[in-house]
Amino acid sequence: MPEQAIPQPGQLFRNPALAKTLAEIGETQAESFYRGALAQNIADFSAKHGGFITEDDLASYEPEWVDPVSVVWEIPPNGQGIVALMALNILKGFEPAGRDDVLGLHRELEAIKLAFADGHAFISDAKHMRTPLSVLLSDAYGEERRRGIGDRAAMPMPGKPNGSGTVYLCAADGEGNMISYIQSNYRGFGSGLVVPGTGIALQNRGLGFSLDPASDNCVAPRKRPYHTIIPGFLTKDGQAVGPFGVMGGYMQPQGHVQVVRNLVDRGMNPQACLDAPRWQWIEGKRVELEYGYAEHLLEGLKARGHEMSFEANRNSFGRGQMILQTGKETLMGGTDPRCEGECAAW
Repeated sequence: MPEQAIPQPGQLFRNPALAKTLAEIGETQAESFYRGALAQNIADFSAKHGGFITEDDLASYEPEWVDPVSVVWEIPPNGQGIVALMALNILKGFEPAGRDDVLGLHRELEAIKLAFADGHAFISDAKHMRTPLSVLLSDAYGEERRRGIGDRAAMPMPGKPNGSGTVYLCAADGEGNMISYIQSNYRGFGSGLVVPGTGIALQNRGLGFSLDPASDNCVAPRKRPYHTIIPGFLTKDGQAVGPFGVMGGYMQPQGHVQVVRNLVDRGMNPQACLDAPRWQWIEGKRVELEYGYAEHLLEGLKARGHEMSFEANRNSFGRGQMILQTGKETLMGGTDPRCEGECAAW
């Protein structure tokens, strides 16, 4: 097809430049991307268009081996996984509630609002966070935030603790190996810029920074911003249960909370967990529900002060995948009906 043409449905699309790049990354064990020809191409392209990425930036990058946090395992900051964990930590002090319980759903919404308020206030590059994870995820802080949930919807404010083109994939094999993997170039499929001759699309994760000098997440050199992608993993009694994830920007921790609640508190299987209708907190007291919730829930939440509406477009409610061990030497998978994912076994 012509170089600038947009591929049409059913049309074959080839990207030989990206194929060559992937081969070079493999052959050099990624050295070319950080300290070789690919790094030079990226830096030259950045300089040509007024960007800030230099060869030194790429050469000085070092991946980090991080310890996941909690029992519903999430990637630690600079990712937003602890938002889901903080919400679950708040909710664990309440009695489990069914999906059709107005009070239970109200508490879920209030918990995610409080967790996001704390997340946006305190999540940053882990090396720059002034509030330790151990404090944010402590039982004492969870209890303090839980006491702030009443019978009415409230505007979320951060506490005072002491001291979205995303792809998700999970896989498991017969030997017990499992992986939870998520990748995204962020908004609008990243920056919209592709390094010529490489097929490399540059991301725009810098949007996750704050410009407030008082924020832990304020933009600075050699610093990672608040990051939305959060692969999840479940364990029980020290043993692996399985990987899961929900794509969709700030919907991700909200989706994690709902999927885990469906699985653990309501005994639903992976596919049912993902099929179930979802809620989404937007901002302030504004909440959207997928069609599938009973009308009395919407009216019951309105009566508690939430600004409620049904939303027909399912795309904004996240898209998840899950694999679990059954305990019978078999695996059980689920794939979200909101996207084009699938379960494949071989």
